[in-house]
Amino acid sequence: MIELLRASSAYKRMKTESAAGKTAHATLVIFPDEAYLRAMLKECAKAFFGAEDGGRIAGLIDSESFSDCSFFPPAGEKLTAETAGRLLDESNLKPVEGGKKLFVLDGFHTVTPLVQNKLLKLLEEPAEGVYFLLGACAEHSVLPTVLSRVNKIAVAPFSEEQILGALRRGHPEEDGRQAAAASGGVYSVAESLLGGGEVFRLAEEFLAGENAKLCREIGERKDKRAFLSAVRLLLRDMLFYRTGREKYAALKSETTARLAESYSEGAILESIRLTDEAEKQIQFNANFAQALLVLAIGIQKEKAKWQKLSL
Repeated sequence: MIELLRASSAYKRMKTESAAGKTAHATLVIFPDEAYLRAMLKECAKAFFGAEDGGRIAGLIDSESFSDCSFFPPAGEKLTAETAGRLLDESNLKPVEGGKKLFVLDGFHTVTPLVQNKLLKLLEEPAEGVYFLLGACAEHSVLPTVLSRVNKIAVAPFSEEQILGALRRGHPEEDGRQAAAASGGVYSVAESLLGGGEVFRLAEEFLAGENAKLCREIGERKDKRAFLSAVRLLLRDMLFYRTGREKYAALKSETTARLAESYSEGAILESIRLTDEAEKQIQFNANFAQALLVLAIGIQKEKAKWQKLSL
C-alpha cells in the first residue's frame, strides 16, 4: 500500500516542495479513499520532514509520536471545537527538534463549518515555522474560505493496473482482477471486493429488476461503496457484451450475457450515469437504501424507455 500512496501526486508534490523549501503553510490533500486517508497523510508528513524509510523520524510519524508532527483528532474521532481550541494553543509552541512543526488534520471533510471557521485565521497566519496538512475525502465539504487559504492537491483515483499491483502485493493469495476492475481506483473498495462473490451476486439481482426488499437488504450492508462499484462494473461488462467485445469483460458469465440481452446500449449508458449520480447523493449523506430504491426505479424506467424506442 505504501508504494501506491507514494505514487500519488500528493506525496510527490510534498516531497518536491519540501526539498525546495517551497512548502505552503497550509496544504489540503483531497484523497477519495477514506479508509487510507490517515495513511496518506502520514506518508506526506514523512515527505515534508524528509524522513528516511526505517529511520527514527519515519517510525515516530507512523506511531504519531514525533514531537514536531501532531495529528488531530485522535484516530477514529472527529475534530471538535474543543480539539480545535487545543490545536490553537499548541500551534504557539516552538518546534522541538528542528525549525518547523507540522499539524496534520485528518478527516477534514467531517469538520463542521463552525470549527472550520474557527481555524481560518490560524490557517492564514500561522506562527513562524508552523505548517498545516489537511486531509479530506471530498472538496464539497470544505468551506470556500478554507479552500482560498490552502494549497490544494487533488489525488486522482489510481489506475486499474496500480490497484491490481497493490492487491497482489498485499493479498497475494487472492485473484484481484475483478476487484481492481470494479474499484473505481479506490484501494479500500478493491479490498472489500476481494472474494466478493456475494457483492457481485447482489449487483446481478439488483439489475435484474426493481426490488424494494433487496434495496433494504443491501442498504444494511457496510460495503456500500463496494456494492455500487460492483453495479458499475457489471453495467460496463454488459455494454461489452452488447457491442461484441465480451473478451474485455471482467465478469464473464451467463448471467452477464443474459442481463446484457435485456438492456439496450442506451439503457446501459443511462444506468451508469444514474449509478454515478446515486453515489454523489450518498456522499452528500443521502439514505443509502432510499437512494438504491430511487436508482432501481430510474434504471427500470430507462430500460423501458429504450425498449419502446427500439420498437
